[in-house]
Amino acid sequence: MDQDIGKRAVARAAVDACVKAGMTVGLGSGTTAAWAVDRVGERIAQGESITAVATSSQTERLCREHAVPLLDFSEVVELDVAIDGADEATPDFHAIKGGGGALFRERAVALVARSFVLIVTEDKIATRLGSFPLPVEVVPFAASYVMREIQSLGVQTTLRAAGQTPFATDNGNCILDCRFGTIEAPAELDRRLRMIHGVVTTGLFVDLVDRIFVSASTGEVRELQPP
Repeated sequence: MDQDIGKRAVARAAVDACVKAGMTVGLGSGTTAAWAVDRVGERIAQGESITAVATSSQTERLCREHAVPLLDFSEVVELDVAIDGADEATPDFHAIKGGGGALFRERAVALVARSFVLIVTEDKIATRLGSFPLPVEVVPFAASYVMREIQSLGVQTTLRAAGQTPFATDNGNCILDCRFGTIEAPAELDRRLRMIHGVVTTGLFVDLVDRIFVSASTGEVRELQPP
């Protein structure tokens, strides 16, 4: 319950601070981002004109439930702002995303946004990335090869499952959850992993984040200052 209070508060605060009438916004995936969809829907119901691009099929369904007009990603060249959650974020504005499996589309939306905003609860803030396993999206044909390559670095790697079958992203790919431990050089690790044949993207969001809003369990929201 306390966590829901924080998620709702931070999402509403970020939407109200960053989204203006007439904007086209990217809306992220996950339990915190769902509250951002809720707030956008409220503002549309109050008469504001806001359109959205969703980062997952789950967010698309949620937008339709809240009567948020949707554009396909192929229809946009630039977004005014994108708002999304994170599994882990640091004060130097790096993050790990992909716990929900939407990391490829989340990155695509972030790349075309003028401003990429993270909304997180206090427990997601860390001094260094790495406590949360790093998701790596992989073409299924090459999954075993990619897993061997990452494991050769001494990293515990698990193929994400959905029941008895491998988890499939909205793009039809699979995800490897990799426990690197403390990640001292996220940009270099991201580059190294992307060089492995079969890797589509990683959950390392480096030099993409413009603003971070953080909430306490009490609902108090603060904005981190950029490094």
